[in-house]
Amino acid sequence: MAPTEISDEVWAVIGPLFPVPKATGRPPLERRAVVEATAWRYRTGAPWREVPERFGNWNTIYKKFNRWSEQGVWARVLEKVQSLTHQRGELDWVASIDSTIVRVHQHGATLRRDTGGSVELQEVRAGAS
Repeated sequence: MAPTEISDEVWAVIGPLFPVPKATGRPPLERRAVVEATAWRYRTGAPWREVPERFGNWNTIYKKFNRWSEQGVWARVLEKVQSLTHQRGELDWVASIDSTIVRVHQHGATLRRDTGGSVELQEVRAGAS
């Protein structure tokens, strides 16, 4: 199995969360191939057009990804995976944000320091005076 493929164990968990293809119309692209292509795309950071042909047509894969996103399928997959990981005690909710890379918006960069921040904060300070 190639490293980009999803294991059978993982697919057994998330596979049922994806919509079943319609019985009419064109033969559908296999759901697992779409999920694997999506995983490959996000793992590599490549644009959709560079998804390898072994997964199928990139445009078809993108359209499926987008449709599933609009239908909330990916959110359900995330919830399921987080739930199972949490049940096993393997989920760590600790996050670290490095404030050295958080920048102020260009319009806020030239404000005087004595402006006091938000309107609500200014009203509170005015009432306290």
